[in-house]
Amino acid sequence: MDIEELPGVGATIAEKLREAGYDSVEAIAAAATAELKDVGVGDATAVKIIAAARESLKMGFETGLDVLAKRDLVDKISTGSKEFDILFGGGIETQAITEFFGKFGSGKTQVAHQLAVNVQLPKDKGGAEAGAIYIDTENTFRPERIQQMAKAANLDPEEALSNIMVARAYNSDHQMLLAEKASEIVKEKKIKLVVVDSLTAHFRAEYTGRGTLASRQQKLNRHMHTLQRKIADLHNVAVIVTNQVMSRPDIMFGDPTAPIGGHIVGHHSTFRVYLKKGKGSKRIASLIDSPNMPDGECIFEVVTDGITDAKAK
Repeated sequence: MDIEELPGVGATIAEKLREAGYDSVEAIAAAATAELKDVGVGDATAVKIIAAARESLKMGFETGLDVLAKRDLVDKISTGSKEFDILFGGGIETQAITEFFGKFGSGKTQVAHQLAVNVQLPKDKGGAEAGAIYIDTENTFRPERIQQMAKAANLDPEEALSNIMVARAYNSDHQMLLAEKASEIVKEKKIKLVVVDSLTAHFRAEYTGRGTLASRQQKLNRHMHTLQRKIADLHNVAVIVTNQVMSRPDIMFGDPTAPIGGHIVGHHSTFRVYLKKGKGSKRIASLIDSPNMPDGECIFEVVTDGITDAKAK
């Protein structure tokens, strides 16, 4: 169904919508009224267009069996460690945002690199036979590391790199723009993974002090909304975000480490994983939030070949 077939969408409005990236009925159905108003569509017309798009896609109530059938479309990408995969029920899911947070050296970027390689593997080997998009905010993407991991996974290193589209984000506005561009790329290429490494670095640096907290959180909310609705939900893509942490002085007992972003990041993330550095090459992964899996913990290793199960000694 073309967007011109929706009531209220003429040639002029269709052109405006397409220029803004709303070139399918699915994209319009997933949009908010305010988003179409920003494009130049009137309030009443925007409501009418979105309602018609959702009606055509039957986005009302459905049975639990229907939802279960849709879950068959979800792909799962292996981390490289069987124990790590078990935490997620078989691997990192598409149609979801998975957040990895932890201190420096805890393995966040290593996991992101490994998933960018593993998504290219055949499905029977824990991949999705697709490419990846990598939004690098801290200049931590290393093609040499991808080559090492690709060789270990029996992939051609050059081909593996060619299947990963990388962009360096220089500030929070640029980061948000790249997320919008990523939503356009996944429509044209076979992409099953989008990585943002790291999610909050620019927001944390640009918005300092309590007076800017509300503005920062609103902007971060829009960014997470784009990642979830325009990428993960709309195109059946796995979105991975790494996150920095802070120490909370009000925590008297237990671990005072907390991820940046507060409730905004917490509510938008489908899975939340706390990574900690262990002895030597070992890392500890704790699943602290999931809609269907219990809280759990595992140990994995980061070696030259990439992410592997920890070797018993």
